[in-house]
Order: sequence, then C-alpha cells, then structure tokens
Amino acid sequence: MTFESALTRDAHIAVPLICGPMYPCSNPELVAAVSEAGGIGVVQPISLTYVHGYEYRAGLRKIRSLTSKPIGFNALIEQSSKVYHERMIRWVEIALEEGVRFFITSLGNPRWVCDRVHAAGGVVYHDVTERKWGQKGVDGGCDGLIAVNNRAGGHTGRMSPQQLFDELAPLGVPLVTAGGVGTAAEFAEDLRIGYAGVQLGTRFIATPECTASDAYKQAIVRAEEKDITLTERLTGVPVSVIETEYVKQLGTTVGPFARWLLRGRRTKGMMRTLFMLNAARKMKASLNHGTGSGEYWQAGRSVAGIHGVVPAAEIVREFAAALP
Repeated sequence: MTFESALTRDAHIAVPLICGPMYPCSNPELVAAVSEAGGIGVVQPISLTYVHGYEYRAGLRKIRSLTSKPIGFNALIEQSSKVYHERMIRWVEIALEEGVRFFITSLGNPRWVCDRVHAAGGVVYHDVTERKWGQKGVDGGCDGLIAVNNRAGGHTGRMSPQQLFDELAPLGVPLVTAGGVGTAAEFAEDLRIGYAGVQLGTRFIATPECTASDAYKQAIVRAEEKDITLTERLTGVPVSVIETEYVKQLGTTVGPFARWLLRGRRTKGMMRTLFMLNAARKMKASLNHGTGSGEYWQAGRSVAGIHGVVPAAEIVREFAAALP
C-alpha cells in the first residue's frame, strides 16, 4: 500500500514510522533494521559511543554497512556544559558528512542545528510536550515537531495524543506522535487523528535486533499498562519506567534539597549533569545485565499491546499493512 505524508517526504521513507532515539537501546543493528524495512531508525550518539563502544564515525559507517536506506540523528541540544555542546556540534557535522539528512532535536533551542542542517539540504524535527515548546521550535526554524504524549516511555508528556495534536496543529508544521503505540491498530488510529507519522521506542526494544538484555525484553512483554510508573530518581524530571521491586523500594521522587538545587538558576545545570551521569550508568547496566535488581527499565504504556519479541522488519511490515 502506498501512503504519503509530510514525514515520508521529509525523511524519504516508505512507511511513516520512526524508531525513536533511545538511550541506551539504539544499537546500530536496530537502527539499520528499521530503516532497511522502510521506516527510519534514528541514531542516539551517546548510545552509539558510550554504550555500544563505537568511535562515532565508525558507528555511522557500521550502520551504513547494514543498510543504504535513510537514517536519522538525534541532537540533544541542552547546553549543560561547553564540552558537551562542542561535541554535539562536531557530531552533527560528521553526521552530515556521512550523508544523514533527517535530524531530531531535543531539550533546547534548535536554531543552530536547523541553520546547519538546512544549509546541507536536510530537515529538522523537534521534540516537544506542549505548545510553548512547539512555538519555540518553530521559531527556531524546525520543519516539524515530535509530539511526545502522556503515554511515552522515557521523558514523557502530559497530554493525550488527541489533546496534543489539537494544541500543536495551529503551528502549521507536520506533527509526529510519540508514545503509547504498540500495535498496528494504534498506529493507524494516530494517523487518522492527523499525524504525519508515528515514533516508536518500547515496541522496538522487544526485538531480536535490539541488544537489550533478555530480562529487559521479557519485562516489556509481561508488563501491563498499570505497571508503568514515573520516577524522578533517574534524571531529576519524570521518566516512565517499569515498576520493579527495586523502583518501589527506592521511591520515585527526589528529596527536597535536590529539588531545590534542580530549580536554582546557578545550580540547575550542575544538578542536571550529575543526574544525567548517574542515569547513564544505571541504564547502561540495565541494558547489558538487566535482572530487575538495582536497575531501571524505561518503557511506555505501549507495553499493553506488546506480547512477544518480534523482528523489527516484521513490525514495520505489520504497521505498513494497517496504513489508512
């Protein structure tokens, strides 16, 4: 079935489906498998280098050895440190040199990425959870928005897919929904709302191509929607995870002193950096050795529709068959 939308045109893909960038789960084999099947896999650079051990350019070329189809790149543009910002600038440059032309920006003003990517003939979509951030993304030059709803894994939004669409649609750019889609029927329903495409994360963790631990994958398969909870203990802001015994024992909120530091103008950046470093260590451990003891398994409410570990290409084909 042929289906065309702003996303399929912008990303040069056949199926309006993104395998979203995931720390720590975006390994090269998974990114390539989704792109090869007709969607688009998106590189998460810290996963590629820190978790999966590739020199950055070599990692991109590894993906290119597995597929010649388009891939994307995720630029986390929050300027928590000068060193990190300079590294991200270099990563964007290398991605462009290696032929990447679809970019997703997160956590900041996308202007510098848009200016550089547009000059190379590429497009930029920006992660948002509400209209004020969507407006900043559009003002920064982005070509579309990734609308992160209240069913998403990882950093989640507050609104339903329909509410968020209604709030963002007046901005006049293509919208891609992110969160809560585990089945082909849910995919088709979000396209009927008016979204130009759908971004999946959790569904693609439960695949043979993803190098997450079997324990992590089986936890997703077993989980129901009621098993997803929000914790502040990873990054300082709410993150959707599977509620394991460890999560229950540790609690899901930060203490009052940490909360005060996270809100302080001078201390916020330092605290976010400390939380991110701690989260990186914990989630890397969950990916490789996940047992549920002392670890976090990020997942969204799409777990309700995930009942097995299925090849990525099979997921893309099943979703393509449901296109309206």
